[in-house]
Amino acid sequence: MENVDFALVDWSRLQFAVTAMFHWIFVPLTLGLTVSIAIMESIYVKTGKPEWKKITKFWMTLFGINFAIGVATGIILEFEFGTNWSNYSWFVGDIFGAPLAIEGIMAFFMESTFIAIMFFGWNKVSKRFHLVSTWLVAFGANLSALWILVANAWMQYPAGMRFNPDTARNEMVNFWDVLFSPVAINKFIHTITSGYVLAAIFVIGISAWYILKKRHVLFAKRSIVVAAVFGLVMSLLNVYSGDESARVIARVQPMKFAAMEGMYEGQTNAPLVAIGFMEKVNPDTENINEREFAFSIEIPDMLSYMAFLEAGAYVPGIKDLIHGYTDHEGNDVLSYGERMERGRIAIQALHDYKEAKKNANNSMGSEMVRISHMQKADSLEALFTDPAWVDNYFAYFGYGYYDDARDLIPSVPVAFYSFHVMVILAGLFLLIFVLALVNVLRDKIEKRKWLLWLAVLAIPLPYLAGQLGWLLAEMGRQPWVIQDLMPTISAVTKNSASNVQITFWLFVGTFTILLIAELKIMLHVIKKGPKEEGGH
Repeated sequence: MENVDFALVDWSRLQFAVTAMFHWIFVPLTLGLTVSIAIMESIYVKTGKPEWKKITKFWMTLFGINFAIGVATGIILEFEFGTNWSNYSWFVGDIFGAPLAIEGIMAFFMESTFIAIMFFGWNKVSKRFHLVSTWLVAFGANLSALWILVANAWMQYPAGMRFNPDTARNEMVNFWDVLFSPVAINKFIHTITSGYVLAAIFVIGISAWYILKKRHVLFAKRSIVVAAVFGLVMSLLNVYSGDESARVIARVQPMKFAAMEGMYEGQTNAPLVAIGFMEKVNPDTENINEREFAFSIEIPDMLSYMAFLEAGAYVPGIKDLIHGYTDHEGNDVLSYGERMERGRIAIQALHDYKEAKKNANNSMGSEMVRISHMQKADSLEALFTDPAWVDNYFAYFGYGYYDDARDLIPSVPVAFYSFHVMVILAGLFLLIFVLALVNVLRDKIEKRKWLLWLAVLAIPLPYLAGQLGWLLAEMGRQPWVIQDLMPTISAVTKNSASNVQITFWLFVGTFTILLIAELKIMLHVIKKGPKEEGGH
């Protein structure tokens, strides 16, 4: 690690994080509003009532504003893989690029094709064809999210691949293992349902504002009914997928799982910290005490059950992962020191293979010398196709870049607070959906001023929850850009930190302008309100 330019790594990470977080301001609303709009238009086509057309077109206008600006940030994000993370882009070979290529060819093409009909096809095509176009836009947007999340899930849990020592690239050998990995499935469901929840809160909050202002009250009530039902169903699915995701994380990213709970000492019958404030976080693994909280409310046995569906299961803490332990099934788990040693063996094997190939190709000596080099190269190449060697050595390739196990611990406070605040907010959203639905169906929503104000003030909260989710997903797995195989320090482009700093501030300025523009345009449309509509 002595040759690592940490300033370059940190600025590259910061630039990518800011780009991703700005992009994620726009994406969830796009995902959720498309489905909400499709549901509203389906009601219009079914009932033929013009007020549902008015409702559909209003929310469609807000979707269009958000979609246009979201595309701009997404394009920049993909370019950064080449400009800032070229070593990563090379190392992942055809695996990471394949889902992104499918996303562009299939999903984005479908979305962009039918979006024109959705916006400009009113009164030009039949009701049913327009409805089909709207649903295809919704399907395309979510299909686009699928492929991007599959690519990200592979970084969290590399599967369906083999390493080619000749090119030093990972190559896909089973597309279905990549697509249907447990991490990919749960990440997709959890992410899109969080977008649906965000859109539902967005619709309810704006509708509540109209009711408070005594404007477009019927429009607002009908919008709340659709959003509350949609949000309630998706909120329950979001909680379920989050629980499944935690179980997968406990198995494939146990360090992230331990950090989520601020858990330094493993234990059986591990309690779940429902609410807690950390008193002390000590990164020194030789002096780690049991987790210390100034205040906490714990649910007995729940963490063990959440992780392994057994109340008495052993959940490893950070200290256990560093020093090695025996898991709940009686298997011995390697210490990080042993993993680092095996990683160095794998790195050295790759280096020796390349040297042997080079010497064989450039040998000026006897044929016997050339044959000797070729035999050495062949024996080393065979290691990378030997399942036992791959599982026992190459699987820890990335650990070989480190000398100190403490460098492999993510930020515990970031992971802990991101997870717990996100869970608390999920409970709040569920409560809002129930209260809004009950009161609007009983026609008492106008009398519940406190609930209307709560809905308005809650609009930023699902955005916060989404950002915290990504902080947990990405910072919780540090220092890995590809879990166990490639650390962040080896993934960056050979560049100067000053160049990244310049583009960082340019992007921050550009994104801020785009965000302010979106907010101003949206607020203008919201204040103006929905237009009156006649029949189709």
